[in-house]
Amino acid sequence: MLEESELVTGEAVVLDLRVAKLASRALALALDVLLQVALLIGAALILSFTVQTGDESLFVALLLVCLVLVMVGYPVISETLTRGRSLGKMAVGLRVVRVDGGPIRFRHALVRGLAGFVVDFWALGLFGAVAVIVSLCSSNGRRVGDFLAGTLVVRDRVPDGAAHAPIAMPPGLEGWAAQLDLTRLPDDLALASRQFLARFRELRPEASHALGWGLAQQVGNALGTPVPPGVPPWAFLSAVLAERRNRDHARAFQAYVAQTRPGYQPYPGPQAAQPWSPGPQPGGVPPEPPTPPSGTPVPVENPFTPPS
Repeated sequence: MLEESELVTGEAVVLDLRVAKLASRALALALDVLLQVALLIGAALILSFTVQTGDESLFVALLLVCLVLVMVGYPVISETLTRGRSLGKMAVGLRVVRVDGGPIRFRHALVRGLAGFVVDFWALGLFGAVAVIVSLCSSNGRRVGDFLAGTLVVRDRVPDGAAHAPIAMPPGLEGWAAQLDLTRLPDDLALASRQFLARFRELRPEASHALGWGLAQQVGNALGTPVPPGVPPWAFLSAVLAERRNRDHARAFQAYVAQTRPGYQPYPGPQAAQPWSPGPQPGGVPPEPPTPPSGTPVPVENPFTPPS
């Protein structure tokens, strides 16, 4: 079960995150427990062949050590290395984050792992009863380990429809985007922009504007061009990504044609549209703007409409 949660970042921006509650977390935990049981069975088999026969005290002691390492070490190590995701959480699409929305570190994972073993699930947790009760009583589905570590579990996976939503070129920015040097745009920044465009409608308007403007500034600095006046951040990012995609498709098509049809000269295509600007005229009289033919739609002052 998922619900929206309000988190406040260090910049005092309120974010809406989909908090994972009991059902999804229970499924992720079940997958992790299956893996941990498999590891314990493997460790028991190895100890049975390596420990001398009749030395049951040593076998039990080593088995207890393996039990603690697997039940505590597995979640701590996996969540530390992957910034909050165990294998079960990866499969379900969940992630552990700090209460301010930032990534967790080793100390957060260690507190969650120790509390999970001692209080939430195994030692004193009555096989998960404590974690279930505390999670049901919490508005964000947090268990004891989350309260002690200052964390919560959120939905990390973007819905398929939003993740693969096409990026359209905003009207009026085709000629401007055609002149950009997109080789300077880092792949990670392009991916972050695409992820923002896929889910910016799910954010509050304040958070959407703040995050979009920050990404637009980073992209503009990377490309060496500022955001055009009057262009919203989402339109600027859409234009950059759409032009980047179109160029990638054109290069792939030309490479395919060059392999299948040697000697083929690709059609250069139409020139990029240039914005109209008055040129020098005899006598210093500026020319009148060109009159569009009848039936041509007249551009409005703010033609940008967020994609549906």
